[in-house]
Amino acid sequence: MAYDHAEEEQLASLKAWWNQYGNLVTWLLIIVLAAYAAWAGWGVYQRNQSAQAAQLYEELQKAVTAQDKEKIQRVATDMEEKFSRTAYAQMSGLTAAKSAFDSNDFKTAKAQLQWVADKGSAEYKAVAKIRLAGILLDEKSYDEGLKVLAGDFPAEFAGVVSDRKGDIFVAQNKLDEARTAYHAALEKTDAQNPGRQLIQIKLDAIGGAPVKKAA
Repeated sequence: MAYDHAEEEQLASLKAWWNQYGNLVTWLLIIVLAAYAAWAGWGVYQRNQSAQAAQLYEELQKAVTAQDKEKIQRVATDMEEKFSRTAYAQMSGLTAAKSAFDSNDFKTAKAQLQWVADKGSAEYKAVAKIRLAGILLDEKSYDEGLKVLAGDFPAEFAGVVSDRKGDIFVAQNKLDEARTAYHAALEKTDAQNPGRQLIQIKLDAIGGAPVKKAA
């Protein structure tokens, strides 16, 4: 009997607790289960997106091999619209930009590079901005090119960015600024990088002294 009485007290306490907190517990459980379902569903969605993007990127590479410039742009646009969160979209944008540039379609090339610069990861953004600045240099849009190169870049791109700035300053006949930029490019470029020789040649061409090596 003592056991039965204790059990009844526990049951009564449980009912009282449930009456007070039952709705809250139920809603918390629903939220937790919904969050888990959303997380699991998002993982599946991401995997599906990546797989589909990979297939579309393969189609893009076939278009590149076939030199089908119209299809390259079409597939790249589809990739950017449907799979913008994937690295494939960023790679597609750079590929489409190069194809357009090679066809002297600078407007399309700039649009593709701008998309990557706006939507890409830090590394892809850096590549897109450097290439975009190069096109703007060719178009003599010097101030716009320098604006593109302003701001932060990943450390590994610092030398290339300074080198491109130097090119723009030379085009503007701002030789002091160009020397400063080329010196910075040399300082930020690894000694084993073959690009250092070209930077030094450009610096010498405008009468700049070589950067002194640390003793």
